[in-house]
Amino acid sequence: MRICLIAEGSYPYVTGGVSSWIHSLTQNLPEHEFIMFAIGAEEKQRGKFKYKLPSNLTEVHEIFLDGYLHEQRSKRHRFRPNAREQESLRSLISGDGPVDWPGIFDLLRLNKQLSAADIMMSEHFFDLVVELCEQRYTRVPFTEMFWTVRSMMLPLFLTIRSAIPEADLYHSVSTGYAGVIGALAKHLYNKPFLLTEHGIYSREREEEIIKADWVLGYFKDLWIEYFYHLSEAAYTMSDQVISLFERNRAIQVEIGCDANKIRIIPNGVKMADETPSPAEREDAQVRIGAIVRLVPIKDIKTMINSFALVKRQIPAAELYIMGPSEEDETYSEECRQLVRNLGVRDIHFTGQVNVQEYLPRMDIILLSSISEGMPFAVLEAMAAGKPCVTTDVGSCRELLYGVSDHFGQAGVVVPVMHYDQMAAAVISLCKSRALREEMGRNGYKRVRARYTHEQFIRDYRGLYQQYEEAAAWRESASN
Repeated sequence: MRICLIAEGSYPYVTGGVSSWIHSLTQNLPEHEFIMFAIGAEEKQRGKFKYKLPSNLTEVHEIFLDGYLHEQRSKRHRFRPNAREQESLRSLISGDGPVDWPGIFDLLRLNKQLSAADIMMSEHFFDLVVELCEQRYTRVPFTEMFWTVRSMMLPLFLTIRSAIPEADLYHSVSTGYAGVIGALAKHLYNKPFLLTEHGIYSREREEEIIKADWVLGYFKDLWIEYFYHLSEAAYTMSDQVISLFERNRAIQVEIGCDANKIRIIPNGVKMADETPSPAEREDAQVRIGAIVRLVPIKDIKTMINSFALVKRQIPAAELYIMGPSEEDETYSEECRQLVRNLGVRDIHFTGQVNVQEYLPRMDIILLSSISEGMPFAVLEAMAAGKPCVTTDVGSCRELLYGVSDHFGQAGVVVPVMHYDQMAAAVISLCKSRALREEMGRNGYKRVRARYTHEQFIRDYRGLYQQYEEAAAWRESASN
């Protein structure tokens, strides 16, 4: 079967997390041909892959959200929407009620002679923005509103007008722009469309926008609504939605996904044949590791502030921040500057490393993210018999405390951005080797029972086979 995987801001440009998930899935299902529809942020990423592609991943289709910067306006054609097209556009811009996604798709795909900028600079688009101002933003300057709406819509319009490869099944690994492409493929080709949502995309964008300086206060609600509308496209038009754990499933239902569509398939990691041994060393050092990209959503600054408190009570503690820094070089430098400002010693930025080589040397694994799905870093740590201290995000509570199982606590969960509570948890583990070993054993047993790589691959093989058999049955019935 030919499967089109659709991802935004991850594979094959970024390592770890969702990218690791995609790479593992394609590698371990060689009976299927995969093609990749990769949505990047900037054109400068084109062709800069961080992975050697598996042989059964035969094509990569790349589009970039800054593509509108290179689009030329038409000089001969004007945008003249019919009544349905005008209403479809209104449903997207107004924020009132559900969006007519099929209508939006047809409007943008059938008017190929027009550029996205032609539509945005048209009298009809102008009138819709005036209407939005009059109904909801009477005190906002019109020019600010116009350019805000335009900056929202241009990347979306360019995305929808992209060439969509034909496949037997489409599988988006998030909502957002990837979810819109999956919905568009379903609309164009009437093929099955699956959605696997790792984190809750719309909630993550909401958190970013609330904290963002680049969004004026009175436009924050508008941007947040926009990203929830993108999720609506995927939830509404998908055939099946896969969540990684029960907490995310509940959120998906809360924000509009049909509960009957949702199935839970957890992530999984490869296990050692025997229970891993604790880190052995003759000195008093306690090594704390973080398997993480240096980006704001991972909140490395909270981790650094936390370690500064740990260091006061545990002078022999060391922190190893293991992961790439080039994705957001400004943030990476801010993190290093924070280390210098605090004057804290023994923080090592290793860059990207072979995690399996470093994990055995660690005593505790730390995760300080403000949003997660089911983090591989925590699963890998548990599989290596290491206790974890994490923020209360995604499935971390489920992983470390369990859900109706007898394995026991595998670490400590603390509130997001509370570096003092994170430090206290780390200090308690630093002071007790016995507690570290007990939690490490508990985590190993839980992962072996519930979160193995073999079960993860078996579940997705069965899921794809279900749709492959249905297609074969329809073909034989038509003959």
